[in-house]
Amino acid sequence: MQKKINIQNKKARFLYEILDKYTAGIVLSGTEIKSIRSSKASIAESFCEFNEQGELFVINMTVEEYKYGTHYNHYPKAQRKLLLNKRELKKLEKEVKNSGLTIVPLKLFINEKGYAKLDIALAKGKKLYDKRETIKDRDNKRNLDRVKKIYK
Repeated sequence: MQKKINIQNKKARFLYEILDKYTAGIVLSGTEIKSIRSSKASIAESFCEFNEQGELFVINMTVEEYKYGTHYNHYPKAQRKLLLNKRELKKLEKEVKNSGLTIVPLKLFINEKGYAKLDIALAKGKKLYDKRETIKDRDNKRNLDRVKKIYK
């Protein structure tokens, strides 16, 4: 039994308002999947973008070079193609072009079959006052939890 791989983009929920979620497969080479299985990846500063052919790519996703790889090793910041249904791709592309929304990766994981998957979200950027509101709500919740813990 291999350990669970769950690499998250913690800043995404703070910086963006999540509107819609999708799970996409990723096209990876052999050394890339081995690095991901050893949790040597980061999606903190990554985003998704369409090319001219209407294909979706994740950009700026860091997958460290495989430690035991030879000259067949991969480039750490390469663009990686995402696999979605044609209907989902068209819907996402239309939303991005018309509404000015962004597609951000939320979580990178390996499913039961051993395939690497990426949870992506259609998101709208938050304004500064929305971010302050999020911080205030988080602090209030933390204080409320402390008070509840004392009186249990």
